[in-house]
Amino acid sequence: MIKNPFVHLSLLTVSSVLFAPVALADFIKDGKASLNLRNYYFNNDFRDRAGSAGQSKTAEWGQAFMLDYKSGFTEGTVGFGVDALGLQGVRLDGGKGNHRGSSMIPDERDGSAVDDWSRLGVTGKMRFSKTEARYGTLQPKLPILVTNDGRLLPQTFEGGMITSQEIDKLTLVGGRLEHATGRASTNRSGLAVAGGTQQSNEFLFAGGDYQLTPELKLQYYAAQLEDYYVQQFGGLVHVWKLADNQTLTTDLRYFKTDADGRNDSIAGRTDGYRVAGLADTPGKIDNDTWSAMFTYALGAHTFLAGYQQVSDSGNFVQLNQGNTGEGATGSSVYLFTDRLITSFLRAGERTAFGQYAYNFAGLGVPGLVASVTYLKGTNIRMASGADEKEWERDLALDYVIQSGTMKGLGFSWRNAMLRSGVPSEWDQDQNRLTVSYSIPLF
Repeated sequence: MIKNPFVHLSLLTVSSVLFAPVALADFIKDGKASLNLRNYYFNNDFRDRAGSAGQSKTAEWGQAFMLDYKSGFTEGTVGFGVDALGLQGVRLDGGKGNHRGSSMIPDERDGSAVDDWSRLGVTGKMRFSKTEARYGTLQPKLPILVTNDGRLLPQTFEGGMITSQEIDKLTLVGGRLEHATGRASTNRSGLAVAGGTQQSNEFLFAGGDYQLTPELKLQYYAAQLEDYYVQQFGGLVHVWKLADNQTLTTDLRYFKTDADGRNDSIAGRTDGYRVAGLADTPGKIDNDTWSAMFTYALGAHTFLAGYQQVSDSGNFVQLNQGNTGEGATGSSVYLFTDRLITSFLRAGERTAFGQYAYNFAGLGVPGLVASVTYLKGTNIRMASGADEKEWERDLALDYVIQSGTMKGLGFSWRNAMLRSGVPSEWDQDQNRLTVSYSIPLF
């Protein structure tokens, strides 16, 4: 007997495709495929503070090929489909001497960068009414889990997920994840947190977004990473239209994260079910984090200001497989302070931040957008009992060709500067250059 409903879903999907050819009309007709190209240059200068990690500078250049196929659904009350994601990364430059860990390109055994790497993900899906179930390769973008796409290839997860919109204005989401594959890896790993060396194979989550009014959205999500933590999230997003070309958006977020399973015991934390950073109980997960962001848009101008506070009891925590030994380094968290270099999530940290962006369509150059962001974190708890501080300044410039033969060709430049008094952090200057293009195949 098949006890796993998601395995059952995958078998039903394959069966419907193989044994019900009459129902394949929409499966084929509604299918879409595209080849996404990304050329990426990454340069990180650690300001001559190499420490134990090797050389003080990383400089790498690569080309990504991402084939994305999404089928339609078979006809009938219950529809079935299959999605596929093929990823290929090719190193153009950045061998031994310019390669520092597997942040963007996987490691060879001698520590140098591989020439190329690839992976394939397949997802079975089933649709009934306004509910869709998926099992296989997933890329969630939820408050309790955000897939990282900050390098050449994206991070992916394996598991099952259900999304339902049966109730008007309410979107419900739930699922179970088992593994992750890092952005610079072909190997999947179990799940963990920053500093955790033991892998968990169960991340359960559920929640929903409720559009109470056209202007107001309410959010609640809960998640459990087995043997590490239980997390709850509450959010509110309100858009106030002040005039035809003016809006004020309020975004409030609150996370409560507590130890679960082995992380809640001394023996479990000693075995590796622990979290990095200073905490009231070493290695134990115990955190409350809240933030408030206000965005004022006036025509082509956008002004953003906000504040975030991390509790003194421990670091903010979400999934991070960086210590699992499978090249899975690199993760994202659902905080505005999750920036190019650091995330301002240490115990006790208070962060004030602001951003200004300008859309050059206001000057007759559609597709060109520039922004500058500044964040300053203070009150960071240190083992010495002192408080430390850090700041980051980010510049962004993006341009997408709007018409002609090369319509959709995108260019992006990111420049970041971090200065931190935290000993485990290095002062860093970073540049990222990206050229991207999507080719529709059918």
